Amino acid sequence: MSDSATNEGVGDGTRAVRAGLPEPVKYEPTLPGPVFAAHFHLPGEATGPYKYGRDENPTWTHLEHAIGELEAPGQDGVETLVFASGMAAISSVLFSQLRAGDVAVLPDDGYQVLPLVREQLEAYGIEVRTAPTGGDAQLDLLDGAKLLWLETPSNPGLDVCDVRRLAEAAHARGALVAVDNTLASPLGQRPLELGADFAVASGTKQLTGHGDVLLGYVAGTDAAAMAAVRRWRKVVGAIPGPMEAWLAHRSIATLQLRVDRQNATALTLAQALRERADVTGLRYPGLPDDPSYKIASQQMRRYGCVVSFTLPTRTRAERFLDALRLVDDATSFGGVRSTAERRGRWGGDAVPEGFVRLSVGAEDPADLVADVLRALDESAR
Repeated sequence: MSDSATNEGVGDGTRAVRAGLPEPVKYEPTLPGPVFAAHFHLPGEATGPYKYGRDENPTWTHLEHAIGELEAPGQDGVETLVFASGMAAISSVLFSQLRAGDVAVLPDDGYQVLPLVREQLEAYGIEVRTAPTGGDAQLDLLDGAKLLWLETPSNPGLDVCDVRRLAEAAHARGALVAVDNTLASPLGQRPLELGADFAVASGTKQLTGHGDVLLGYVAGTDAAAMAAVRRWRKVVGAIPGPMEAWLAHRSIATLQLRVDRQNATALTLAQALRERADVTGLRYPGLPDDPSYKIASQQMRRYGCVVSFTLPTRTRAERFLDALRLVDDATSFGGVRSTAERRGRWGGDAVPEGFVRLSVGAEDPADLVADVLRALDESAR
């Protein structure tokens, strides 16, 4: 790991460009290529760092260092582990830390796969309590809990909770705290600095930003807890391929450029949508009149690239999506190409039929806003 990459005082762009790079070696590439290896030369005692491809890979190591430098710059004792997907990372924390008889507190308005996770936890004899993200409602469910799971901003509703307040309350009751940091990205929010034990995210989204990599990660400060996460990864084998890890590391170099462009355009779009009478339920944490703005401004450094809103009917939302030219009708978010979808089509989110989640890409702001406003006009006819 190079000295420049670990310098806490550098800017986000410098940190992203240098993150995880090895010390320079003459005639070697600045970012080593992917290492494709199921096994390694291993004579004598097996004491080296790389023994078998399910346990460790040099390409993962560089990426893990890079993510750790973004999630917790200058913070000692932070370990990062990469996974095959965001759900693999989420599962690794939940199922490595919880046992039958334990209590987990989850949001009831988070990622739409969480209800399936709840079913599996309960099948293993784990009690699951849920409450909304907004208003720090999970605070009332912490007595006797082993793990508090936060998702802030929530997906897709974009509510925000006070991570520091909730973490302090959970720790006072002996509970661990994990924060899904996918929507914010490590340039928007640093959960470990806010008191969380785990920062978890899908690297599929804004971290890599090109819609071509499935990836997840867990960063944590508790050595014993992270050892359990590592053991879970080994047992389940939920590991990323070296090519995916290399693509992710390469993509991180442009993270600050992408995030700043996407965040600025998202605010511009939200401001334009606020003027539309046919748009209701508009949410973007960066709007001063958004219900989440006050808390978001205290703990977030950037507000994200996702805007959500509701159109009057399912049919109107579908016509709107069909009329868009610069926005793909696709799931996921955080990519350089804008996407949008009617979230109700999946059936896992408690949202109106006309609810739209729009992820702002890196298009020219004026072009994107004009396209969205035009599609709204066309869909109203």
